[in-house]
Amino acid sequence: MGDESTGGTSSGLDRLASVNLNLLVPLLAVLEERSVTRAAERVGLTQSAMSHALARMRRLFRDDLLVREGNAVTLTPRAIELIPPLRATLQQAAGVVDFPTFDPATDRRVITVAMTSSTAFVLGGRLGRLVAERAPNATLRLRTITVPTESTFTEHGVDVVLISEGFASVHPRERLYDDRIVVVASADTPPEASALDLLTTQPHVVVDTERRVFPYSVLDEKGVGYRVGRLISDFLLVPYLVGRAGGVALLRYRVAAEMRTLLDLRIEEFPFALPGLGIDMVWNPHLGDHHLMAWLRQLLFDAARP
Repeated sequence: MGDESTGGTSSGLDRLASVNLNLLVPLLAVLEERSVTRAAERVGLTQSAMSHALARMRRLFRDDLLVREGNAVTLTPRAIELIPPLRATLQQAAGVVDFPTFDPATDRRVITVAMTSSTAFVLGGRLGRLVAERAPNATLRLRTITVPTESTFTEHGVDVVLISEGFASVHPRERLYDDRIVVVASADTPPEASALDLLTTQPHVVVDTERRVFPYSVLDEKGVGYRVGRLISDFLLVPYLVGRAGGVALLRYRVAAEMRTLLDLRIEEFPFALPGLGIDMVWNPHLGDHHLMAWLRQLLFDAARP
């Protein structure tokens, strides 16, 4: 019985020995990048070598893995399933052979941070500058999202997601910075007008969605009358239009403060109590490089410092 058991165990290793494990690194790269060209650049292969490796892995898994749909490339369900265990396996393998840990002075990896466009407007410039200073050989990738899903971590290879406290997450989270809603108006509004005056006398510039942002429900509850003067589909154009064409808007303070460095804006506190709108860090649960996590965590805190 013992010999049979041993033989059964070793047969799995024997089958594994027939697989070229060197293909796993380019496979993970091409699944995360969803591009043969970018994956080849990332792991130092030619594009033809990467295409050849992908073809071999397609035969091994009996799956297309990547499928082109029009101008976009999507992953098959099997490919999405492969990413977390593949990433974990390669990270464990790196630990077994005792590869050097993350060294910001020399590391050439792609560091991926996902966030909304408004958070990217607040932090993107500082993050880019700090990465260039502290990890000059690394590449910073900013992915703009609306609401993170599990595929944000698996399919897109994101290291950390920056998410508003208003959105739920099944993963642990840590506060990066606090934020709040403020009243934003053009600089030429009457200086003696209070925030409430501005809200009731100036035309509102709002995001064109079926549901208004929640501070408007507070105004409705308080019986505050207001008029919508402009609708715009792009959130970041709201403060720009207020500054250039007048009116009033409700906006996150950090976004308004950043926009005020580009054009004249008046910022007043919202006249009623509101819950906070902090931004949290949610780390990829499959990310096993704790040295990178510690370094990136401090980098994010430094970038978020007012």
